Amino acid sequence: MGTTITNNPPRPEPKALASALEQLAARFGNRLITSQAVREQHGHTTTWIPNQPPDGVVMAQETADIQDVVRICAKNRVPVIPFGTGTSLEGQVNAPAGGISIDLRDMNKVLAVHAEDLDCVIQPGVTRKALNEHLRDQGLFFPIDPGADASLGGMASTRASGTNAVRYGTMRDSVLALKVVRGDGEIITTGTRAKKSSAGYDLTHLFVGAEGTLGIISELTIRLRGIPETIAAGAVSFETVHGACQAVILAIQTGIPVARIELLNAAQVKACNAYSKLTLPETPLLLMEFHGSEIEVAEQSKAFGEIARDCGGGEFSWTTKPEDRTKLWQARHDAYWSVKALRPGDSIGVVATDVCVPISRLADCVSETEEDLKRLNLLSPIVGHVGDGNFHCSLVCDVNDADEMARGEEFMHRLVERAQAMDGTCTGEHGIGQGKQKYLKAELGPEALDAMRALKKALDPLNIFNPGKIVPEA
Repeated sequence: MGTTITNNPPRPEPKALASALEQLAARFGNRLITSQAVREQHGHTTTWIPNQPPDGVVMAQETADIQDVVRICAKNRVPVIPFGTGTSLEGQVNAPAGGISIDLRDMNKVLAVHAEDLDCVIQPGVTRKALNEHLRDQGLFFPIDPGADASLGGMASTRASGTNAVRYGTMRDSVLALKVVRGDGEIITTGTRAKKSSAGYDLTHLFVGAEGTLGIISELTIRLRGIPETIAAGAVSFETVHGACQAVILAIQTGIPVARIELLNAAQVKACNAYSKLTLPETPLLLMEFHGSEIEVAEQSKAFGEIARDCGGGEFSWTTKPEDRTKLWQARHDAYWSVKALRPGDSIGVVATDVCVPISRLADCVSETEEDLKRLNLLSPIVGHVGDGNFHCSLVCDVNDADEMARGEEFMHRLVERAQAMDGTCTGEHGIGQGKQKYLKAELGPEALDAMRALKKALDPLNIFNPGKIVPEA
C-alpha cells in the first residue's frame, strides 16, 4: 500500500540466483527457507512502503554463516539484506532487487561482560530487553530505548535513539567497536574496548547508521551504565503544546539532568487513555524521568515542577514506585498501537515518521505541524523525545481513499521541509532506508551524496549489501 519507490536496483540474473540458492541449500539445509510466507515476513510490513520480499532467508547462527552467505552471494552477484527483528520504519529490510535475507535473531549470545569497564561484547541478534535482563544482577543496564524490543545489531545499523537519548545519547554514542563482514566475506574490526582512540579513520561510526549497505555487523562492543540508585517518573499536563515545549527548552537550558522527556499532544493522550485505560487530562502532556540519588531526583523533580508552572503547566506529580513508572512508560511505548486502535479497519494504515530540529525551534515546529494537520483534515497524533528536539507523527489514513492518501503524502512532505527549513533533519532516528532518500540532497547537498556513493562503491563494489537503500541513484 502507499508510497512509490523509485530506487529499484536490477535483480540478479535468473541463472545466478538459482546457482546461489542451490549452493546455499547445500551449505545450510533447512536453515535456508524459501516459502512465500517467511519471505514476506522478511520484507517490510510496518509502513506504507510496499512489501518487497527476498528470494530466500538464511537463519544464521554464527559469524561463519554470515561469511559463507556473503561469499556465495558475491560470487553470484545476489543481494544480501541483514534482518534483526524487523522493527525498522523506512523499508530498511525490504528486498527491492530480491536476494537473500540473513536473519540474525539466533545470533543472540552475550559473549562477555566487563562490569568494571562498563562495556560488553554481544552478537547482533541480542535484543535490548534480553541484554538488560542479563545485566540486571550486575547492577548495569543498556540505556538506549527506542520503544520496540529491537536487536542491538539493527539498532546500530539504523543509528537508533529513543526515550533516554537526552541523557545517555544514541547508538552513535554507545558503540565502541564492531566486527563487520565485508564484501569478500572477510571481517573488519573497527576498534577496541578503549573508551577513546585516535587510531586512524573512525570506521566504527561509518558502519553505525549504514543500514547494512556497507557490510553486515557480526559482533558489537557497547557501553553500559550503572543502574541509578533512584528513578523518579512524573507527568504534567499543559494547556498548549507551545507551553510544554517551552518547559522542555528551559529545563535543558538550566541544566536539569533529565533522563527522559517525552511529549504527547492532546490527540496522543486521548489515544493512550483509551488503549492503556488511563485517565490523564486530554491536553498536551510531558512524561519525565530523573535518575540519581534519592536527594538528587527529589531536587530535580522540584526544579522542573517550578519550570512547568511558569510555562502554564498543571501539578507535576511524580513517583519512584516501579509499578507506577512502568505503567506510564508502557503507555508511551504502546503509542503506535493506541493510534492504530483509534480507527480500526483492514484498509486503515498507520505510518510513523519523525523529524528532528534544534531545541530552540521545537515549539514552532510542533505547533505548525498541528496547524497543518487541521488544515489538511488528517489524524496524526504526535509524540516525541523532545529533550533532543525529536518528535514523531503517527499518520492514520485509509489506503483506499486516494484523496486522503494524497493529503497524507502532502503532510509528510511538508513536515520534512519544515524541519529542514529550521536547520533540522528529515529523520532523527528512523533512518533513511527507502522512504526518505528523496530528502537527502536538500539536507546535505549533492557533494555529500557523491561522497556517500564513493564510500559505497569502495566498500561494496558489487552493490550486494542492501541495495536500493539510503543513497538515491545519481
